[in-house]
Amino acid sequence: KQWYQRRVRAPLAHRTTPHTMYQMFHKREDGHDDSIWSVSWARSEKDNSENIVTGGVDDLVKSWNWRDDFLDYKATLKGHQLGVVSVTINAAGTVAASSSLDSTIKLWDLDSSKQIKSIDAGPVDCWTVAFSPDGQYIGSGSHSGKINLFGIESGKLEQSLDTRGKFIMSIAYSPDGHYIACGGIDGIVCIFDLATGKLLHTLEGHAMPIRSLTFSPDSQLLTTCSDDTSIKIYAVQHANLIGH
Repeated sequence: KQWYQRRVRAPLAHRTTPHTMYQMFHKREDGHDDSIWSVSWARSEKDNSENIVTGGVDDLVKSWNWRDDFLDYKATLKGHQLGVVSVTINAAGTVAASSSLDSTIKLWDLDSSKQIKSIDAGPVDCWTVAFSPDGQYIGSGSHSGKINLFGIESGKLEQSLDTRGKFIMSIAYSPDGHYIACGGIDGIVCIFDLATGKLLHTLEGHAMPIRSLTFSPDSQLLTTCSDDTSIKIYAVQHANLIGH
């Protein structure tokens, strides 16, 4: 333990990790015919199965099962006309969503491997998608700088949150369902109150595009990652930087 703590605190350039600490557990060759841009994993509440969904530049979504320490191919979900940018699975582990450069969001039943719904996300391609914790909405970033929230049942745009910024590359719901955050190509992070639709905080801590962000399990902290090579952690309530 002491050795590990010393290594964690050491400068990145001087850190070493024994080859026995991490090892490849499983490998699947040729999962897609082109680059794979997104993956999501969730356990189904129905049968306790481990569902994995991948999305690729080959326009395909594929579903897999993790069973007995092996990745089993389940189905290829066809319907997108251009590359799949993002995939996600709802909290129940039963429905997947995918967004594509063809400007559509598609919902898939993971039990039947059939398309449930296709949502037209507008004239410009949508990007990262995320399910709300209650599974009632699917959020998507857009080139116009807005977070669009679509109803799962209606398949229609229910709410639009305007960052007044640029292309949104990443979004995340807080686990408690109170907030949604997004990261832009301009390095700006925005946090909204979902109950009121109000923009709570605009954070300018990054100098380059924000590829990913996520809330802590208690929804009190937000971690952001950027092309500027930095990781930053903010306290959500007061938007103060507490770690980097």
